[in-house]
Amino acid sequence: MNKIKVTMRFSANDITIPVTYHLVKDYDLMVNILNADISLNKIGTLVADLAGEQENIEQGLEFIRGLGVDVRIFNKNIIWEADKCIHCGACTAVCPSGALVMDKTDWSLTFDREKCLICGLCVKACPINVMNITDNGE
Repeated sequence: MNKIKVTMRFSANDITIPVTYHLVKDYDLMVNILNADISLNKIGTLVADLAGEQENIEQGLEFIRGLGVDVRIFNKNIIWEADKCIHCGACTAVCPSGALVMDKTDWSLTFDREKCLICGLCVKACPINVMNITDNGE
């Protein structure tokens, strides 16, 4: 089973299409919605993990693109150098997904890669540069 993270940007006219339904039913994909900002008659954004057979993922992405939806596949990773981190929490203030949080028992930073949207805000916020963004495979 393969898994990718994607951002889908919908035009105001496209948000009424049940995209996730079709991805699950027609392409046998597991869809894990990580973040959604979709409103009627406005541009919408959906960030999700898609998991399934590679051929089904490709067909599902082709379906979405065929609807006129702009699809971006995440091809970067956030690298956290935990051993160099001073656990100041500056990154937690800008993390929109809650992937970076302070553990309230010992005030240490925790990073949940599954929740990460790879927006790069933490990289900019880190005062000692222990958060970095890199291409997959590097």
